[in-house]
Amino acid sequence: MIRKINLVLDYDHLSALSAILRTGSFEKAARQLGLTPSAISQRIKALEERVGAVLVVRGQPCRPTLAGQRLFRHAEEVALLEAGLGRDLGEFAGMAKTPSLRLAVNADSLATWFVPAMAAVDAFLYDLVLDDQDHSAEWLRRGEVRAAVTGSSQAVQGCDCLYLGRLRYFATASPDFMARWFPDGVTAERLAVAPTMTFNTKDTLQSRWLALAFAMDISPPTHWLPSSHGFVDATLAGVGWGMNPEILVSNEITGSRLLMLLPDRPLDIPLYWHWSRSAGPALKVLTEAVLATARRLLVQDHP
Repeated sequence: MIRKINLVLDYDHLSALSAILRTGSFEKAARQLGLTPSAISQRIKALEERVGAVLVVRGQPCRPTLAGQRLFRHAEEVALLEAGLGRDLGEFAGMAKTPSLRLAVNADSLATWFVPAMAAVDAFLYDLVLDDQDHSAEWLRRGEVRAAVTGSSQAVQGCDCLYLGRLRYFATASPDFMARWFPDGVTAERLAVAPTMTFNTKDTLQSRWLALAFAMDISPPTHWLPSSHGFVDATLAGVGWGMNPEILVSNEITGSRLLMLLPDRPLDIPLYWHWSRSAGPALKVLTEAVLATARRLLVQDHP
């Protein structure tokens, strides 16, 4: 015989858990909620006793256990649902608490087109996780974010997916770099020795462009530079050549401060918006803003 367990949770306790995991400490959570650290500790102790499991690993920063992570996601989803309900009832603007929304976005989208979509929707406090577009869907699969910009058209289980458009890249370099490394033109032989730049170990844009342009496996020496705007600055300074989003460098190209290695060889990366179906109504306004912004700023012919 299966024994039923009715678990009734105190949402003040869940708010304390969420504040700890978002701020990283009991002290910061206390300041955020207008409580004492002792009161926060008491709420966590009561919640742990209620569920029968340790929820927080104390440290710098504090981290959730598996049970803590699950409750954290539950609290976040409830807050989003309540926000959606308030908006549907015409009372959203008067709500005392603005729900926090965790999203996974690739760095180049954040640097080029995603911020205007965020700015169009003030219904949330945004908590962004940066990851490569080929890996951001994993955050959704693990249930750690409610929505993500990804490079995959395959919908994650429990999520919906819409095509956004293509983020166009050009291989670019400074005029001095071009004169030094490609005096007789851009060739596979010269690209094998000219230093490039790579965002991180997940970044495959340079190798994908090289394979597209020359149908060869070329592995040039590389600088590691994990910053979209830093990538542009380093390219302008002649540190190396790199794949830069057209949106970021169009003025530099027009002003000849950056040159395209092969102007007829752009690299287009398709992007997709995935969002949790359970939070869909609450995310409707953001989804509309993301789609509108993408249609305005991304290349729109379907890949």
